[in-house]
Amino acid sequence: MCRSQEFGLSGVRFDPEKIWYSRNIVSVLLLPLSWLFRAAAGARRLYYRVYHHRRVPPSVFILVVGNLTVGGTGKTPFVIWLARRCRDQGLNVGVVSRGYRKRKAGKIVDVQPDSLPEEVGDEALLLVQKISCPVVAAADRMQAVSLISRKYKPDVILSDDGLQHYKLPRNVEILVVDGDRRFGNGRCLPAGPLREPVSRARSCDLVVSNGRCDGYEYSFEVVAEDAVSLCSDTIRRPLQHFKGCCVHAVAGLGNPTRFFRMLESAGIRFFRHVFPDHHSYTEADLEFGDDEPILMTEKDALKCKLFVDRDIWYLPIIVLPNPRLEQRISNLIEGIPRGQTIA
Repeated sequence: MCRSQEFGLSGVRFDPEKIWYSRNIVSVLLLPLSWLFRAAAGARRLYYRVYHHRRVPPSVFILVVGNLTVGGTGKTPFVIWLARRCRDQGLNVGVVSRGYRKRKAGKIVDVQPDSLPEEVGDEALLLVQKISCPVVAAADRMQAVSLISRKYKPDVILSDDGLQHYKLPRNVEILVVDGDRRFGNGRCLPAGPLREPVSRARSCDLVVSNGRCDGYEYSFEVVAEDAVSLCSDTIRRPLQHFKGCCVHAVAGLGNPTRFFRMLESAGIRFFRHVFPDHHSYTEADLEFGDDEPILMTEKDALKCKLFVDRDIWYLPIIVLPNPRLEQRISNLIEGIPRGQTIA
């Protein structure tokens, strides 16, 4: 029988869900710090709205896609889908991303399909490979916007993350919510998962939910395509191919539960191996003492390209919007100016 197991660095993984996604005594004890964090976040937003944002109007249409919670919500797959929709409706698209968290401060990178994930970040590299449009990574999104505007003259710039990066002006804000975990216990860091209070959602132009949604939200689903061999992207297998064996499921994500649930729904038995988000893999990380296949996310596979002698597969995912969201986004894109900057 295949059992679920969790591994992290040195065999230990901190799981904030025990604190952030339930009402518990630890969360209550952290409330004073949470109140201070919430007050600081509110003061910071007010400062940029009053003293900075109005003085720096965008010279190109900027659409920010972000979230309120720490951890994965499906934001990057949504940005990939949105960029493709913009391109299909005749817009020149550019994307800015924060990039790798340990990269030298102030460095701006024009991401290329053959860039190294440790230099540009796994999400930025995934974006440029999946969208085939300019992607610039920088901790300061304003610097990234400046470079991509000068070099590529896009009609619209999408910011992958950056809802709280108030130095960056924006024309439209889209908030992505995890339909299962929602806003956790509703508390700000460190007592809960929120970067800003839930009330911040009311000021966003559009709220989209990955899965279950409330009445005022739009929704989409993330589904897996056929598994792709790490040896060659021409070798593909349907998920049902792995149903008769026990596999090792590897995930280094903000919310790995959604990946594991995807495998469970396909009837696959697996050992789960959880690593920190943006983890840099070594071959030793994938030594599990047997020859069973390894299934991982596409983002993780970017950092395992050298391990081609192993039976490793990754799952590309796509966004399936509901008709309401499809129409809402189509109308939004139609209103974006073509071939000119915003006055």
